[in-house]
Amino acid sequence: MAAPRLLLLTLALALATCWAGRADGHGVHPLSRIAIHRARVALDASSAVGASPELLGSRGEDTAWVTVEFSVPHASDGDWIGVFSPANFNASTCPGSHGSGPGPVICSAPIKFQFANYSTGYAESGKRTLKFLLINQRQDFSFGLFTGGLSNPTLVAVSNKIAFANPKAPVYPRLALGKTWNEMTVTWTSGYDSNEAYPFVEWGMKGRRPGHEPAGTVTFGRDSLCGEPARTVGWRDPGFIHSAFLKNLLPEKEYKYRIGHKLHNGKVIWGKSNSFTAPPCPGHKSLQRVVIFGDMGKAERDGSNEYQNYQLASLNTTDALIKDLDNTDIVFHIGDISYANGYLSQWDQFTQQVEPITSRVPYMLASGNHERDFPNSGSFYNGTDSGGECGVLAETMYYAPSWYSTDYGMFRFCVADSEQDWREGTEQYKFIEHCLATVDRAKQPWLVFIAHRVLGYSSGFSYGYNGAFAEPMARQSLEKLWRRHRVDVAFYGHVHQYERTCPVYEEKCVKEGTVHVVVGGGGSHLTNFTTEVPPWSVYRDMDYGFGKLTASDDTTLKFEYRRSSDGLVYDSFVVHKDKQNV
Repeated sequence: MAAPRLLLLTLALALATCWAGRADGHGVHPLSRIAIHRARVALDASSAVGASPELLGSRGEDTAWVTVEFSVPHASDGDWIGVFSPANFNASTCPGSHGSGPGPVICSAPIKFQFANYSTGYAESGKRTLKFLLINQRQDFSFGLFTGGLSNPTLVAVSNKIAFANPKAPVYPRLALGKTWNEMTVTWTSGYDSNEAYPFVEWGMKGRRPGHEPAGTVTFGRDSLCGEPARTVGWRDPGFIHSAFLKNLLPEKEYKYRIGHKLHNGKVIWGKSNSFTAPPCPGHKSLQRVVIFGDMGKAERDGSNEYQNYQLASLNTTDALIKDLDNTDIVFHIGDISYANGYLSQWDQFTQQVEPITSRVPYMLASGNHERDFPNSGSFYNGTDSGGECGVLAETMYYAPSWYSTDYGMFRFCVADSEQDWREGTEQYKFIEHCLATVDRAKQPWLVFIAHRVLGYSSGFSYGYNGAFAEPMARQSLEKLWRRHRVDVAFYGHVHQYERTCPVYEEKCVKEGTVHVVVGGGGSHLTNFTTEVPPWSVYRDMDYGFGKLTASDDTTLKFEYRRSSDGLVYDSFVVHKDKQNV
């Protein structure tokens, strides 16, 4: 009996280590630490905060550095500066409020914050300066100086208002493959309703006269969301999201495009000029490179602690992808996208962070628990990880169906939604079976399955602890499908680490089987492995990184795992096919 007791002890210690991160802030949304509903307003004439410059983006920039100077008569470690947008954040903006009577005096969380003592010497003088990097988010900004820490905040000073020259400007284009292989969608955000300005994309092949493609426009209100904080302190007007469908693309040709809005007076408000390469037609043999990762989130380049100790490596992953973008054709971000968790301002900040990627190559999503899950909302799991978003933000900000198939040259991707029921007999199971069964392997030899949660194999600690080494019931429903249709590789996120299996079936390494790869180290806090290594686990790395598939013919598929910190390859494998068996 000693061995089982030792194993239980090992698991208990590992679980304690895994959960210990919760105590020091890992996995807890920093904006949720601010008890904004308890905030008091006690403006103090001896305290002050000011921001400059007042006008941002005068040359069309969508980001700008702002200097904030502040002072208090009695400095303390609990003093902090919050960035609020819109700039008017008093009780008059509370839902159903007319600015008087009982109730909270501040109803919206800041979009980011920094502690005052980030500035050296603040404790001694009570006067200092901080730098904030702001992005164009359709509204003006102001800065609040608070005392009392995050749990008992007291507003003692409010800055002047600052704003971008055109807060409504079209920003942050996001490309995605459309409903057919030769269609590209362009999605972006602006402050222009379609009744105010006509949204469109100017586009065409390089060297030819461009045409115009009209865009559809959508938005949503609080009632479209399903819970807190998304409907309360996390709410922020999302503006308007526009999507245009560029059709009948010629394979692998370069296209130029730019987003625009035509006002009633005939003036056009333009976004930045960009370009993309059209996808190869199904079955076409050429160099095709696919990046896959999950669980990245966002971080702040100005040092704001809004995501400190939560998305530690998000910027490293983003920068590594940007650096290698000329060698990338399509990107799959497979769940846990922004980690906004119901604080809607974070989606704007995420789209800005990845815009250098999404404006040039298709950026495909899969749904994760931090996009979809909320009690009684129809999700398969009953957690609260979406913060009341319930998939609305992810599926509106990006062109991203819940589950879908997409063809890219020699690849067929079957992208599942692990937050909806995937068991045998369900609508999604039928989709997965159809996606796998209908690919012509003579034209598209490389068949890839994608889901956020691990539906295959993982020795991440939480999966090892439940004894299934995957989501319970997952392999019982899906493993026979993968084997029957000879899925080459299956990718997952959710577990914040990297792991690769052998070709495996029913927990045994086999000569011909599916390789399962966890690429959940995109940026969120890392999680532990089980102490014992299962026999099907070939390589494990508790670090941040992403995966990359490369194919140039129908017999050889190469995979590389690269760390975000240096972009170097730390693990790789090659899948070989006999042409007679393709």
